[in-house]
Amino acid sequence: MSKVAVLGAGSWGTALAMVLCENNHDVRIWTHNTEQKQRMEQEGKNAKYLPDIPLPPSLSIHDDLTMAIKDVEAIVLVVPTKAIRETCQRLKQVLHHQVVLIHASKGIEPDSHYRISEMIDEELNRTQYQDVVVLSGPSHAEEVSLKHPTTVTAASEDESLAAFTQDLFMNQYFRVYTSTDVIGVELGGALKNIIALGAGISDGLGYGDNAKAALITRGLAEITRLASVKGANPLTFIGLTGVGDLIVTCTSSHSRNWRAGNLLGQGNALEDVLSKMGMVVEGIRTTDAVTQLAREEQIEMPITTGIYDVIHQNKSPKKVVDDLMARDRTTEIDDISDILFNRDKD
Repeated sequence: MSKVAVLGAGSWGTALAMVLCENNHDVRIWTHNTEQKQRMEQEGKNAKYLPDIPLPPSLSIHDDLTMAIKDVEAIVLVVPTKAIRETCQRLKQVLHHQVVLIHASKGIEPDSHYRISEMIDEELNRTQYQDVVVLSGPSHAEEVSLKHPTTVTAASEDESLAAFTQDLFMNQYFRVYTSTDVIGVELGGALKNIIALGAGISDGLGYGDNAKAALITRGLAEITRLASVKGANPLTFIGLTGVGDLIVTCTSSHSRNWRAGNLLGQGNALEDVLSKMGMVVEGIRTTDAVTQLAREEQIEMPITTGIYDVIHQNKSPKKVVDDLMARDRTTEIDDISDILFNRDKD
């Protein structure tokens, strides 16, 4: 049995805490919101995020960060990308022993274009953690909380830490694979949210399966193209954190990015969409960051650019689709072949 703190009591943080309780660990979940803590304790559930799922009786709920992390071996960071730095700054002040630090968030920071592990490295002292482990994959919190079969990837440059994370979470319904491609796993998890917005827009416009299949496939090409330039292994994207995460996020109404895109495709303004969602839509912020990054790296990402234009340039979703379909003729796999077979060439 390990002592583990889960920082972040949204749907995904709660679902991961439930997996850890199922595995008989000593689990504490932390929320910065005292009212949420009190409601979870009184009601025995996380009413806002997983309203129909009872919390394990063994789960300890905290709004005091110092108490939540006392004597823990591992910390699982599950907060929105925009809250990563603030949470790490708070953690830095109260963490006085070394832990295994696992993050299960998906996004890229605008302006800096940092991945989450890079943000963590910048905010915490290396005496406070051994290395960052990324936990990512096709995994709706709603289904994990119901103990439906789910597979994810634990990635770390330190293989022993990836294996530790695998042992921590793996059970009969939650299967964990390991990887050393931190860059690929993080970028796959972040960039798929952009494509999920596009899938929702397509559905909101009333297009069918043909359009969505094209969007997912060409979206995967964009993800692979950019991530490979940033140092990822392109083969990562035929796995759980590439194809797998794209399928689950682009085809399910559980996906908040798909839901947001669907509302945009129906003609709703961004401000109204975000108000209706009531939760963080990581794809919006990630679209900003990746559009900036693609320009800097001179990487062609027409789907991402089109979604950016819908969000920030008030471009009609129908016009974006028409423009994508009218692009110059090209071959399908030459660019990916270059990535796979000519990575070391000038």
